[in-house]
Amino acid sequence: MLGLVVAEHCYRTYPELPEGSLAKVRAAVVNTNVLAEVADELELGGTVLLGRGEDASGGRHKASILANSMEAVIGAVYLDQGWEAASAMVLRLLGTRITEAAAGPGAEDFKTRLQELVIRRAGELPRYEVDGAGPDHARRYTAAVYVAGAAAGRGEGRSKKDAEQAAAREAWETLAGSRRGAGPAAGAGAAVSGAGADGSVPAPGGGRDHA
Repeated sequence: MLGLVVAEHCYRTYPELPEGSLAKVRAAVVNTNVLAEVADELELGGTVLLGRGEDASGGRHKASILANSMEAVIGAVYLDQGWEAASAMVLRLLGTRITEAAAGPGAEDFKTRLQELVIRRAGELPRYEVDGAGPDHARRYTAAVYVAGAAAGRGEGRSKKDAEQAAAREAWETLAGSRRGAGPAAGAGAAVSGAGADGSVPAPGGGRDHA
């Protein structure tokens, strides 16, 4: 069900992409890691019935269990409400990820995109601070990114990399103009606005930043 919805959506939405590229887009979103992320965002793990042993070993945070649970929910919606309802739910949950995958390699690398934008506008690198919490089997990380000394974005993830990417995405969307005045990044937007206001961002490239 999940694979069919994504495949049909990609085929109809991106008619210019060759079959190989369409298959890569589908594979980028129809996989265990992505489904586990979506399930985690929905806090699905807390609703799953588990045996005592699995629960005690952190089963509610295991990617395989979360992914399987997400697929079960999609299947249940399909059986109860039909194709249209299930398809709408899948695209609501995965639409943004599909768009990013279709944009090509590097489109999801918001750390690089933010770095290029900030260097062009403010002449300095963004700075990240990351904290971890929780047991080893279910550790969560929270990242904050600072631009010109001001908080520009925050994010969470299962790894430091994921948390930094989430924080960079929030900051980039704000500074690039798609979320003007939203959240704590407004001050950072004002701090760098004098160096450029077109909001355009070049194609993601190389370069390293300081985490």
